[in-house]
Amino acid sequence: MDATFPWLSLITLLPLVAALPIPFLPDRDGKTIRWYALAVGIVELALISYTCFGQFDFTNTEFQLAETYAWLPQIGLNWSLAIDGISMPLVALTGLVTTLAIGASWNVTKKPRLFYTLLLAMYSAQLGVFVSKDLLLFFLMWELELVPVYLLISIWGGAKRRYAATKFILYTALASLFILVAALAMAFSGGPVTFDMDALGLKNYSLTAELLLYAAFSIAFLVKLPAFPGHTWLPDAHGEAPTPVSMLLAGVLLKMAGYGLIRMNMEMLPNAHIYFAPVLAILGVVNIIYGALNAFAQRNLKRRIAYSSMSHMGFVLLGIASFTDVGLSGAVLQMVSHGLIAAAMFFLTGVTYERTHTLSIDDMGGIGQKMPRTFALFVATTMASLALPGMSGFVGELTVFLGLTTSEVYSAPFRATVVVLAAVGVILSAVYLLSMLREIFYGKENTALTDVNWSDLKLRELAIALVLLAPIVGVGIYPKLATQTYEMKSTEVASRVRSSFAIVAKAQDSRFYSAVLNAPKLADTELAASVRTN
Repeated sequence: MDATFPWLSLITLLPLVAALPIPFLPDRDGKTIRWYALAVGIVELALISYTCFGQFDFTNTEFQLAETYAWLPQIGLNWSLAIDGISMPLVALTGLVTTLAIGASWNVTKKPRLFYTLLLAMYSAQLGVFVSKDLLLFFLMWELELVPVYLLISIWGGAKRRYAATKFILYTALASLFILVAALAMAFSGGPVTFDMDALGLKNYSLTAELLLYAAFSIAFLVKLPAFPGHTWLPDAHGEAPTPVSMLLAGVLLKMAGYGLIRMNMEMLPNAHIYFAPVLAILGVVNIIYGALNAFAQRNLKRRIAYSSMSHMGFVLLGIASFTDVGLSGAVLQMVSHGLIAAAMFFLTGVTYERTHTLSIDDMGGIGQKMPRTFALFVATTMASLALPGMSGFVGELTVFLGLTTSEVYSAPFRATVVVLAAVGVILSAVYLLSMLREIFYGKENTALTDVNWSDLKLRELAIALVLLAPIVGVGIYPKLATQTYEMKSTEVASRVRSSFAIVAKAQDSRFYSAVLNAPKLADTELAASVRTN
């Protein structure tokens, strides 16, 4: 049964199917609905855990648990699902963060039936992005996820919720059209028409076509990441979104972009990645510095953490651009780590807002004495975000640094410049995060605040925060808890890109990115290694 049972279809469709009866459940005050949604989330998390850790082989780099069913054969669309080392940890992250986000929705009283229906529908769409093996199905899941997010922000958000929701949908929906364009171009490019990712990765594209495809995918994924200059939707969306949606935006949705860059851009278009990798590295540095500086300037707590997310996602771009096994491993680890840390920070921000009824840092002060447990957990997650040793944030960023500094593909001046600027970003993150803690939790209490409920974390809230903190500390102390799930696959992808680099660089003259890449020398070394391996 384990070998033939459609585990991936079950975990993908269960939240959506479970959401269908919600409008008909007998309920007056929303209690039955929230308990039902939480039960669905827990059952789903249990199934995801069994599928990922009971059925998945960490040493196998191929797609596993594959399922393929003809859906619309007239247009070549199949219900084709599979996971590998890159997608599996993100599926597990989605299950954990979404279940906790459902638990964080306990105080939603406005239209609870619609709220939980949308939350579960988004759950299915998120999982569908990570398990889709058909590129057209990937696009459909990517688009399906946008609708619940738009409605959740526009109905349950803050004062400027409609503006923030509209900006989110315009940026991400328009950018994602490039995925459809690229998917159709790849499907109809030579050979049989197919949207299967394995088959698309084996097709031979001209260099010009590959560069155009890479650019199209990059537009969609970099806006979602978000990378400068397509980032402006993020602080607005976070600033107005309810707490559970902010947890999902930072914890899961941004990771969809990093996954797409690895899956489509790096793995399926390795030749084009060679030309674009330096651009990704530069964008990564811009994200780190620009995000950190903007975070420091924000006086709204959620907007500060939003810009912090933008800054930390820059390390994902650096890891993807590094050309090394360690760098790519660091990129995946940074996605998992940041997903946990950002979800925890937005959750604790929501707890603080429920008590103080303000997100203005200027209006806060002295909260540490009133809410000691909230203070302690906020400090712990902040230390993880600023990469304190012993926390997952430190391991993720350090691994990216090691991958980039040891990359023989880049010239020494380019590596030194990127590493120094990224290190400056790390210092800036410590400045704005520690100053945030000082202003919120230390000093004198703001007596201008009225109608404040100074109750500390309740048992439910404490459990959610501790469940998020446990893997942050666990991975920080023993990184292999996370890296063993994807190490074999990330090594294979990075090795494939380096082999392509050797071939492409050998065909170019010595001017090929001469100020950035060690093309001539490394081409001979990598090509010889590739020949020996084959």
